[in-house]
Amino acid sequence: MTTTTAAEHDEDEEIEKTVLASVNDDDVVEDDDDDEDPVITMSEEARLVDQLPLDSLAATASSFASVHGILVERRQTDHVNNNHLHNINNNSNSNNATSTNTGSSNNNNNNNNNNNNKDTSFTSSSSTRQQSYFECAPISLLPNAFPRSAFVQAQTVAPLFNQLVEIVSQDATFLTTTLQQVVEVDPFTAKLLHLYQDIYHNNNVNNNNNSNNTNTNTKNFAPQADRLGLFRSDYMLHPQPTEGEAATAATPPPTLKQVELNTIAASFGALSTRVAALHRHLITTAATDEAVQAFLQQNKKAILGDHTAVDNHEKNDDDGVPENCALDRLAFALHLAAQHFQTRFLPCVVEEKPVILFVVQPGETNTADQRLLEFQITQVHGWRVLRQSLTELSTSATVNPDTGLLTIAEPMGGTATTPGATTITQQRTVAVVYYRAGYAPTDYFGPAEWKARALLEQSVATKSPCLGYHLVGTKKVQQALARPGVLESLLQNHTDAGTKLEQVEQAAAMLRSVFAGLYTLGSDMVEEDYAAVQAILQQGQDSKYVLKPQREGGGYNFYGKQMEERLRLHVTFHDNDDNKPPTVDHSVLGEFILMQRLFPPEQRAVLLRSGQVEGSGPSISELGCFGTILVRPGTGTGDNDKTSKILHNEYAGFLMRTKFSHVDEGGVAAGFATLSSPYLV
Repeated sequence: MTTTTAAEHDEDEEIEKTVLASVNDDDVVEDDDDDEDPVITMSEEARLVDQLPLDSLAATASSFASVHGILVERRQTDHVNNNHLHNINNNSNSNNATSTNTGSSNNNNNNNNNNNNKDTSFTSSSSTRQQSYFECAPISLLPNAFPRSAFVQAQTVAPLFNQLVEIVSQDATFLTTTLQQVVEVDPFTAKLLHLYQDIYHNNNVNNNNNSNNTNTNTKNFAPQADRLGLFRSDYMLHPQPTEGEAATAATPPPTLKQVELNTIAASFGALSTRVAALHRHLITTAATDEAVQAFLQQNKKAILGDHTAVDNHEKNDDDGVPENCALDRLAFALHLAAQHFQTRFLPCVVEEKPVILFVVQPGETNTADQRLLEFQITQVHGWRVLRQSLTELSTSATVNPDTGLLTIAEPMGGTATTPGATTITQQRTVAVVYYRAGYAPTDYFGPAEWKARALLEQSVATKSPCLGYHLVGTKKVQQALARPGVLESLLQNHTDAGTKLEQVEQAAAMLRSVFAGLYTLGSDMVEEDYAAVQAILQQGQDSKYVLKPQREGGGYNFYGKQMEERLRLHVTFHDNDDNKPPTVDHSVLGEFILMQRLFPPEQRAVLLRSGQVEGSGPSISELGCFGTILVRPGTGTGDNDKTSKILHNEYAGFLMRTKFSHVDEGGVAAGFATLSSPYLV
């Protein structure tokens, strides 16, 4: 599960911090002798790539991306020659003055004044200005084979994970106890947890002595607000364990294992919807192209293996890219939340609907994904969307002390004419606060942003996510839920009285079936956790684990020798006592967890960046399943209102990301992976 720092998140929102370099196919060996023709040996998979109509496919993909908004925003800084602009302005102003010579002298005077203003606007010989442009998002040229059974499994457990987040978010004791080790070494998670405790359980956020410095002087209405979750659970395929040599005759199919659960700013729902449409288009138009079909069938064979006696390597009429409902269902969830808010808190207001607020990062570049969702909300459901950063909200947002209604000042595109006047604004009531920022320490430049976060949380506006949902996304919570009996206990204690034990056990088994191996490095370590550390440092099994901090966005994990070196600095073994577990410095390693490293089957992929073929080679893929949930809190009065009520809970589409096999990280937004689609087989 993820939360806490810079994306994907996912969870991905900073676009392409690093660019994945073009990859030479490892299966191609070239003779460096210039006097002879190069000798090239290629695997069967590489030959299939060589036979693809790459230029035609890439051109179609790039055009489709441009037309349908599969784009990322880029920024470039231009150096401007101000002397040149100064001359242009002079010429332009002279022309303007000439064109008004037939008018009154006042007009001429106004033109002269304008000339003077423009002449003095450029005082240096050169400066810089930033310009934006859009280009094709990083995508896989063709979809990637994925077992239909695993895809259905991910769809099935999506509502269960939604409900699990809701349950855990309401258990303050579990969250506080679980995150205690983390908050001692991770200031960001500590801030979030303390704010959660102050607002929802201590009700002292306005205490001048509160440790968060988030005093907003605002009455706390947070417990009355609905809770909206737009989550994404990410998975990889992993080989099932086999016993003995006899098992190799029929290798079992790979199983689905969870990488993380994103509970805030789960991105790329809109773009992945369009990418699936692109791949459906390419597959349809290439239905009779033997090279494309051979490529798809080879990848099908690579994924399914030889686990069945039935030949699954031929084209099946059911094979293909499924419809992706992510854009539609994510927008619907936001619409439903706004509608329910209006019914609860503004039943008599008809002249102006409230707005949906997107909290975004300053200088946001993942705008296409966000704007597509915004346009869907406005065009299909009729809600206005406003976008502001936490910094802007620190001055524009207010909460009514009597009603708890959140309003923000919307700039109206003009300024007052009197000297020193501020921008003209209009107050808008906010129904839903949807965070596409706030998951990273870098989103909080100082106390102003934290106070803005606290102010939004204290209102009756529906938050996606609320602080409780945000915290459930931490990797430490993911690890704690995987402990034997913990998941089952939480489900049993927080499930409706009418739910049968067998139903709880069945739900727990379905969730647990996708858990990977997870191990703590805090003071709550047990035998299996120490065994994982010893396997890495004493048995050379560094390739079987990943070291993960409470961070999101790609680029923060440790693998292989890097992981081993970091652990070795803070782990001491007792040479004279093999039975004594090693001493682990929890004050440093407590913010990390160890996770079983997953090894999805490889298949051939052709990746595009900026609309151009970047390269081809062995690749692995990660499937994300979106889920949405809307919950009305219990009022604490009346038999029917004491407990929270789930108003909406569903699977909400998918995302697939593909990267070359040698790349450890997997974030599209961080520049490690590309957007793709599952080709269900």
